[in-house]
Amino acid sequence: MDISRAGEGPVRVVAVHGIQGTNAAWLPLAQALRRECRFVLPNLWGRGTAARPASPADCTLESYAAMLRDVIDAEVGDGPYLLAGWSMGVSVALCHAAHSLRHGRCPSGLLLLSGSPQLTEAPWFRATEAPQLLAEIAARERRLGLTKAADHTAVAWTWQALRTTDQRKLLPLLHLPALIVHGDSDEDCPAPHARALAAGLPNASLVMLPGAGHGILAANTAEVEAAVRAHLPRLATAAAA
Repeated sequence: MDISRAGEGPVRVVAVHGIQGTNAAWLPLAQALRRECRFVLPNLWGRGTAARPASPADCTLESYAAMLRDVIDAEVGDGPYLLAGWSMGVSVALCHAAHSLRHGRCPSGLLLLSGSPQLTEAPWFRATEAPQLLAEIAARERRLGLTKAADHTAVAWTWQALRTTDQRKLLPLLHLPALIVHGDSDEDCPAPHARALAAGLPNASLVMLPGAGHGILAANTAEVEAAVRAHLPRLATAAAA
């Protein structure tokens, strides 16, 4: 497994990156919250030095959630943790949380940034097959300014697996304390996606960042940090329980 760790605070946070990013996306926030949190930052298949996926079957939400469970077993054990996701990482976090309700330890809380409960409506890519899809992946990588980006084939296989995903029926089952932070000018997951998350999760708070786009971890680190700090006592109390 390819895992980075950052921070020395008492609240452990396992954080998942987006479809085209790597765990480096979380480093600005992890540095800002280094005294409050300990971030565990895995790279999913095809990102960083993690193994390249062998087939499209490695790039489903279920496969990524299973990989996440292995990370949590290795890095957290029986201890409490918060589960965080940015963009596609929100979908992976929701999948893991729903599985853990049935089969194991739930996270104590959720931190959901720039995500969607309904990827069928996420306008990430128009094409569904190569080479057009690969060309769109390269263009989106440039648009988002991803200096450390995922393997293009892994991204293509992931999008082919995820583009029909609708997790809205899962949300009422997840009574975990949740914080949703979203830019109100996000073109990749427009603001109604955040409102749908907040309306569906029974114990969620929503913070909308005026004028912010999809890349809030890098472009709006201070605002995200402030939102997390304001809500961390609620989430940290749950984590310590």
